Amino acid sequence: ITQSTGLFIQIFEMAKVLIVYHSLWGHVAELAKHIAEGVRNAGGKVTVKRVPETLPDEVLAKMHALETVKNFTDEIVTVQELVDYDAIIFGTPTRFGAASAQMRSFLDMTGQLWQSGALVGKVGSVFTSTATQHGGQESTILSFHTTLLHHGMIIVGLPYTYACLLYTSPSPRDRQKSRM
Repeated sequence: ITQSTGLFIQIFEMAKVLIVYHSLWGHVAELAKHIAEGVRNAGGKVTVKRVPETLPDEVLAKMHALETVKNFTDEIVTVQELVDYDAIIFGTPTRFGAASAQMRSFLDMTGQLWQSGALVGKVGSVFTSTATQHGGQESTILSFHTTLLHHGMIIVGLPYTYACLLYTSPSPRDRQKSRM
């Protein structure tokens, strides 16, 4: 993101951006930090927050995630805060091709914002992380878009012209192929 130019930069220049994520083992939290850096580099003002964890400590401990979750320092977001931003970027791990239950629970609480049209015209985007190459990234993002569309948000993502996304190899030759 920090290398991108054009429309993506224009959207975030001087914008107030909220990054809202759920992370269990820290992967999505790490992505949120990098996206925040990209927004800052584009001239935007960014706030990073997380949705409430709904799993009890006993379950988190059995999943070997308790220590990670307890060490998150980002504040918990409230539904009403969403209206204070120009753009909202949501991050979620993938659970069977969909957003995590914690993120869905948070989104399910936005009904009053939907009813009042409070998010209409705001920019929305989604990022995800999975444990495998074919772990449901696209289906998670696509199913998340339905919620953004119901709220009247304008969905923004990185297009295929952002060539860095086309090359998964870390070789310098492949990185030079990037047009951005």
